[in-house]
Amino acid sequence: MLDDSIKTQLKTYLERLQRPIELVASLDDSDKSAEMRELLADIVGLSPLVSTREDGSEVRRPSFSIGVAGEKARVHFAGIPMGHEFTSLVLALLQVGGHPPKVDPATTEQIRAIQGNFRFETFISLSCHNCPDVVQALNLMAILNPGIESVMIDGALFQEEVENRQVMAVPSVLLNGENFGQGRMSLEEIVAKIDTGAAARDVEKLNARDAFDVLVVGGGPAGAAAALYAARKGINTGVLAERFGGQVLDTLSIENLVSVPHTEGPKLATALEQHVREYDVDIMNLQRAEALVPAGSDGLIQVRTAGGATLKARSVILATGARWREMNVPGEAQYRNKGVAYCPHCDGPLFKGKRVAVIGGGNSGVEAAIDLAGVVSHVTLLEFDHQLRADAVLQDKLNSLPNVTVIVSAETTEVSGDGEKVDGLLYSDRISGETKRVDLEGIFVQIGLLPNTDWLKGTISLSQRGEIEVDAKGQTSVPGVFAAGDSTTTPYKQIIIAMGDGAKASLGAFDHLIRSSVTEQPAESVKQKAVA
Repeated sequence: MLDDSIKTQLKTYLERLQRPIELVASLDDSDKSAEMRELLADIVGLSPLVSTREDGSEVRRPSFSIGVAGEKARVHFAGIPMGHEFTSLVLALLQVGGHPPKVDPATTEQIRAIQGNFRFETFISLSCHNCPDVVQALNLMAILNPGIESVMIDGALFQEEVENRQVMAVPSVLLNGENFGQGRMSLEEIVAKIDTGAAARDVEKLNARDAFDVLVVGGGPAGAAAALYAARKGINTGVLAERFGGQVLDTLSIENLVSVPHTEGPKLATALEQHVREYDVDIMNLQRAEALVPAGSDGLIQVRTAGGATLKARSVILATGARWREMNVPGEAQYRNKGVAYCPHCDGPLFKGKRVAVIGGGNSGVEAAIDLAGVVSHVTLLEFDHQLRADAVLQDKLNSLPNVTVIVSAETTEVSGDGEKVDGLLYSDRISGETKRVDLEGIFVQIGLLPNTDWLKGTISLSQRGEIEVDAKGQTSVPGVFAAGDSTTTPYKQIIIAMGDGAKASLGAFDHLIRSSVTEQPAESVKQKAVA
């Protein structure tokens, strides 16, 4: 099952085990069960502290659990955790075996103190790059707290259960049989959702903070670069982020970051956070900014959070990034995660053998159609313009696929469904004006991005597209407030441009602080002389 190089690496990892662990499998006569049996045998052969047995107690087969020998297991894998989930398997082996996780002590104690019984079931696809973070977070919680149990379920392997439970997006998490959440969630986010007192404690802590010299709002590439450049100046720097990493967390393959031939979004996001944490930066994660108040007589700008906290700073850098643009048609919101999706790579495997549509004929839309064509029975690509806008090489590939239909001059007008899931869409032919219907089970929206600036309307100058207007130094219309990245009027929304933008805005903010202090000093000196 595992090749020799992986076995060698895994054997090295398993040397870190501090106590015996047991792998308990529930198998049948299927080919997948044979694969799982081989995988578990490979693992057992790499460490004397690992044993395995079969008991057939689990309904889902093939599946296995990892537990401390002699204790009830709380970490389960329904399916074979390869692909992106192989790291989840390795971490589970190590952490169940006593190897300490890389989590701050405060979070560890918070998890251990949670009261109650929580059984999490996470539906994943092995090609999903967001799923491992959720699985790993829940596995860790189960390892730390005996009242928590975590089950990973490969949706492609347990298709009937996916259908019965109406799972149409991954990761999709159920808690004690009820919907808990969809999409990427960090350990801190999950803990905050089940620890009911966490929000109030966070507000109290945020309100107690002293004023920052520079407060960065946003934790993506622009925000991380801004924080780095500010911290290296030796000034008091804070980062307020809804989720550190931003939209990069939802990006799969990155091949145009200069000097880095290839990386993946989650890896880059982790590297950004690790780099920022090397400096004395106060990172306040899982906090959404809700209002910006220009400086008053005290010279301090205020940023208010959705949770009710207020932070103060001498200068602010806005790096709130962008989000997926929605179609804004009837039925879209109702059937989000019930057939309407925005990540074809993550959710595509859930539509295996089904009919889907892709909305958007740019590079992202055509790439999505190409990827989906290898999984689903048929793809219908709809483009508003009279022609596709994707690169020629992508269009050539698309046109070579037998199960793809391209419709141009098509304006999507409605998502239809049966009350539980999508069953089609309606579009208007922009040439004839005729309304037409496409019967399908999934819709993947790929029509660009919107800046996360709604909360700034009426406070700061925005363009017609809602982007923050900035000058050459990143200065906005509000003194002391700078901006960078995809939320601004800076052209070409690219990671590397956002990084440079963040550095520029940070240098602009530092220059503002210097000039402000110089302007204030002579007035003070004059006052002192007058008194003398």
